[in-house]
Amino acid sequence: MSEIVRAPEGTIVIFVLGGPGSGKGTQCNKIVEDFGFVHLSAGDLLREEQRNPNSKDGDLIKSYIKDGQIVPMEITVKLLSKKMQESKSNIFLIDGFPRKLDQAEYFGKNVVEPCLILFLDCDKEVMKQRLLKRGETSGRIDDNIETIEKRFKVFKEESLPVVERYEKEEKVRKIPCNESVDEVYLKIRSIIEGLNK
Repeated sequence: MSEIVRAPEGTIVIFVLGGPGSGKGTQCNKIVEDFGFVHLSAGDLLREEQRNPNSKDGDLIKSYIKDGQIVPMEITVKLLSKKMQESKSNIFLIDGFPRKLDQAEYFGKNVVEPCLILFLDCDKEVMKQRLLKRGETSGRIDDNIETIEKRFKVFKEESLPVVERYEKEEKVRKIPCNESVDEVYLKIRSIIEGLNK
């Protein structure tokens, strides 16, 4: 796997954070459609890597995901950095990352600092129902009640401090996400449009 490479000057990165089932992937797809960002999902990249028979990290990634735990940051940042280099774009949405404070620091130091954090704020019960519904068809090993509960706990303990860190830098835009996909997206769209002003 290639090494981590610092992003070129002028690279724009928006982190999309929120609990499991808050709608990160769905909202990212809509942003990509309207604004042309390259969408990188940390979870998708890790799942892709674990399925790669030539990956030396595949089994390790699989065991972390199955237990609802956070994969070592060096692996995740390397995968993100590689995709950023391959894409030839300079505007990125990264969803589901960083999930811990040290990941945020590591990415900022070695790749690029984000210019904005979209935090999808959603009630736990709403997220749980969405994940269980998705689990009926997704085939994902982490869409079951036991793993979902672990993921909520990890999110609360490990990921909320990331949001708090960026709030101090006034980079966070908090979006309530219990409403319909389109209602949530209207709020997000106006935030992204405001970036260019």
